[in-house]
Amino acid sequence: MTFTHADRFDTFHGLPVFPLPEPGDQTLPQAGDVAWRLDCYEAGELPFPELWEAFTAQVASKDVRALVIGPWWDDEYSELRPALELIVADAERFPALRALFLADVVGEECEISWLQLTDVTPVLTAFPLLREFVVRGGDSQGLGEESLSLHPVRHEALRVLRFESGGLPGQVVRAIGACDLPALERLELWLGVEQYGGDATVADLAPVLSGARFPTLRHLGLQNSELQDEIAASVASAPVVAQLESLSLSLGTLTDTGAEALLGGQPLHHLARLDLHHHYLSDAVADRVRASVGSAGAEVVLSDRQTPHRWRDEEWRYVAVSE
Repeated sequence: MTFTHADRFDTFHGLPVFPLPEPGDQTLPQAGDVAWRLDCYEAGELPFPELWEAFTAQVASKDVRALVIGPWWDDEYSELRPALELIVADAERFPALRALFLADVVGEECEISWLQLTDVTPVLTAFPLLREFVVRGGDSQGLGEESLSLHPVRHEALRVLRFESGGLPGQVVRAIGACDLPALERLELWLGVEQYGGDATVADLAPVLSGARFPTLRHLGLQNSELQDEIAASVASAPVVAQLESLSLSLGTLTDTGAEALLGGQPLHHLARLDLHHHYLSDAVADRVRASVGSAGAEVVLSDRQTPHRWRDEEWRYVAVSE
């Protein structure tokens, strides 16, 4: 399935996204007024090293607050690593950078499972003042340096961390659980399916669910998983839930089994929002969720109800974002 739920952003980090045009094509905004989107196609099919050089020559890098990296290839698809190395090498030129989005790529440009990412740890070490970090992708090939990976780090400033993937490697999930992120407020993990590299287990989520690692966490998204029922059952008794303001178990294969486990666990009345959209709940259980969680005024999102696919007397359920 293509990733229609992973769309191109119009805003990022509270700023309008502005694609860097071809050199001299139009008047540019002030460096700190927009989130700059670098896209090799929109900039005249420049190779990324030339696009990066043009960007740093035209824009006051010291004032740039947000960067969005779109397609970094100008002809044949290539891995992210060389482009990311350029960005990290120039980190000192971007003292005001507070947000970075790697791989703002949609399905028409490249399927999410084909995006050949790399070790993204250098971003967190090179930009100690970064507040928001978004990564889209997670190739299913597992090709060494071309595979998405992360190593445990301590980062004092990071408030938002999001991985959008059709198959998030278990190594990345375990590394996130081992990170020290004392300022983290929002964590979203699109876990995906094993077929596309999503081999994380519910046990890998234990450090996150304990609440001990991220004392300021207010939103948790454990989404897009073929293990959504098991995740819901674990969330039902997870200590972290007590500190949350919003919770998302959306985009996955949640059925009545997972929803009933969630309802049978700790109270969720303190939540301002519970997002379960793209689900496989029956009308009766969906109504119970609305009545229980929404009774205290919480917003309960239960849109995009799915119907299991039947084939040879078997039922098949699909996450929203995989291939």
